[in-house]
Amino acid sequence: MISIQHNQSLKSYNTFKVDVCTKYFAVFNNVNELIDILNNEIIQEEKILILGEGSNILFTKYFNGIVLINNIKGIKINKETKQEAFVSVGAGENWHAFVLWSIKQGFSGIENLALIPGLVGASPIQNIGAYGVEAQEFITEVKYIDLKAKEKKILTNEECKFDYRDSIFKNKLKNKVVITEVIYRLSKKPKHNISYSVLKKELEETTQIISTESILNSVINIRNRKLPNPKEIPNGGSFFKNPLVSNTKFKTLRNKFPNIIGYKSSEKNMKIAAAWLIDNAGWKGYKKENCGVHKNQALVLINYGTATGRDILNLAMQIKKSVQQKYNITLEEEVTIL
Repeated sequence: MISIQHNQSLKSYNTFKVDVCTKYFAVFNNVNELIDILNNEIIQEEKILILGEGSNILFTKYFNGIVLINNIKGIKINKETKQEAFVSVGAGENWHAFVLWSIKQGFSGIENLALIPGLVGASPIQNIGAYGVEAQEFITEVKYIDLKAKEKKILTNEECKFDYRDSIFKNKLKNKVVITEVIYRLSKKPKHNISYSVLKKELEETTQIISTESILNSVINIRNRKLPNPKEIPNGGSFFKNPLVSNTKFKTLRNKFPNIIGYKSSEKNMKIAAAWLIDNAGWKGYKKENCGVHKNQALVLINYGTATGRDILNLAMQIKKSVQQKYNITLEEEVTIL
């Protein structure tokens, strides 16, 4: 029997630990339970929000609708070839746990994405990425429920329209679907990417052997040093995206700021490290009352106590204004703001 709660606090369901409530609240463990909830007459006219671990969201006010927690579990190998494995993963599986599972199976490719917070279902929405690797490189299909038709549907990789931290699920299908399962194609042979200088440096300093396991451990070491554990210090991970600029603009910026950090994104564009922009605008370690910027990672905004979502958003807007004035670059939020 599905239980729909009323006026549920969301403090335990978002990693910023912002204390707001939702009008209605329910948890689903499989597709049938989800459809039962969607058919409930109580919520027919209500706005729907799907939450995983709440690691990429900032609540700034009461949510006037229903929050659904995706708890669909399960990992299975659908088929294998000599070189690849096609793995089906429930959207409610923890992402990092899936990364560890894949490596334990001897698969390679997603080790660079270790310790990214959140659930598997968020990986195609955000097209999560780190250290030169993005989820779109491995996703073959995404299964979902159409909220209006209440039907099962599937999109191929191409149909997902992946882009940098973007997909069809953040645009055309935003708030219209619930992802239930994601299919990944993983390599049985080493498929390593150590193009990011910080990762290469970590490997050079800790091991002489480049392997899936050593890359995994290096990524975990880097992230643990730079990023606060949301269970200990409430935060939403990287608050801003790394901005893309033209090669021409990057050269102009580098002439003025020789130490600026950037990576080639395409033949025409460079990806600038947003953390560097924020740090060099003087924000790293900033703290005012109950919110601030992490001392080791300028991309991370922190709730030090009883900060509201509005407090954190106001800080983000100050940072954006500062970066715009100094570099003529408009930062874009990676976190969803509600």
